[in-house]
Amino acid sequence: MVNFRSVGSVAYRMECGVMRKTIFKKLEAQGLIANYNRLRKNLPPRLPDRVYVWDGTLREGVETPTVFLTYVERVKLAKLLDEAGVSIINVGFPALSEEEKNAVKRIANEGFQQASIAASARATKSDVEACLDCGVKEIPIFTPFNGLNLQYRLKMSREQVLKNTIECIEYAKRHSVIVDFVLEDASRTPLQDILQIFEAAVKAGADRLVIADTVGFLRPLSMRYLVSHVRDGLQQSLGKVPPLVVHCHNDFGLATANTLAAVEEGVAYVQTCVAGFGERAGVAPLEEVVAALEILYDIDTGVDMKKLYRLAQQAEKSFALPIQFHKPIVGENAFAYEVEEHVEGMLAHPLLFEPFPPEMVEREPQLYISRSGGRQLVQKRLEAAGIKAMPWQIDEIVRRIRSLQESMDKGGAQMIFYQIKRLMRELRKGITEEDFWQIVEQVTRQKPKIPVPPLKVKEP
Repeated sequence: MVNFRSVGSVAYRMECGVMRKTIFKKLEAQGLIANYNRLRKNLPPRLPDRVYVWDGTLREGVETPTVFLTYVERVKLAKLLDEAGVSIINVGFPALSEEEKNAVKRIANEGFQQASIAASARATKSDVEACLDCGVKEIPIFTPFNGLNLQYRLKMSREQVLKNTIECIEYAKRHSVIVDFVLEDASRTPLQDILQIFEAAVKAGADRLVIADTVGFLRPLSMRYLVSHVRDGLQQSLGKVPPLVVHCHNDFGLATANTLAAVEEGVAYVQTCVAGFGERAGVAPLEEVVAALEILYDIDTGVDMKKLYRLAQQAEKSFALPIQFHKPIVGENAFAYEVEEHVEGMLAHPLLFEPFPPEMVEREPQLYISRSGGRQLVQKRLEAAGIKAMPWQIDEIVRRIRSLQESMDKGGAQMIFYQIKRLMRELRKGITEEDFWQIVEQVTRQKPKIPVPPLKVKEP
């Protein structure tokens, strides 16, 4: 397939860079479009004036299976996030290992211009101490509190979890750090239990409360319901509502929608990961959340949208995981067009088929000649280059391009594609059973005394 850059109006492209969010207002004022996002009845009354982005790419993003980042890669991503204007960067989990602790400590001392540097801890004193040793300014302390987690994961009573949570928050606050209390699996925890542990956390000194949709289980309306009832419950019991934070997973593809739903209920802190990386289906993608808030809601995030694509590319390179071509905002096809009618429309006015000018995120449109058309695109391209061509010459150029495409070996292309997939599986296969038992034998000098079946997840 032959690729052509857009040959739209240069003046229009410059206008996009200057006007940014006002370009849609201008089109609306001219009677050319309707923008339902701006209707008063569609603007939730609790929308915050500013939303603060809290990124967890270096904490949760690296939980993507088989991903490992070198220290240099971690610092580079952290610095890019800081330069982009992200408010809080969670750089790791010090209690995980001595190597992780050393890496977090070094990153925290790298020097950042804008972002607050955070590191996570479970609700245990040793975890909090590990974070304090690293010199971070902010500690998100996390624990679940519903029956499922208490019975099968923590194996603790509610009273024990409450006691540990209070003690850890109080201990951290005595060391003059910001404490965020993260309620894991809040989206499946009864409201009365959420309010009970949130109230205890606030009284112990927690600065922010994080509502985590840990398995991506909520619908947007359900998120709004949960946030509103948590807010109203805290207001009633405490007489105040501390800043709320939302953390959404993408298991049903609703992480961005649920994050925005929380913002519509007044949540001013949102947790994201670059390109949506993270365990399972990942979490709310930084670029989607920021672009939606800035363009669709006209809310300031403090993030430089022009840095979003560069961030995604750096994460893709560091994670050694390709971002899908149709990924919103940062995918290779996000601003690509091949359908003849769409290409012709783009040449007449780019916003006929662009949701927003790609220059806002340092992208450029890509126009392709398809097998069913392309004459106008070729003609415009030649004119832009100062080449005069007869109609029959333009037809011949288009014919030859189509012929080149149709002569491609489809079978060969599919072979290459499956080879790439096989290589990616090899990169991501992790440790094999054979490797595991070989390591066990090297360390313990023992082999399995009875046949060991492959590890299987217990059915519910």
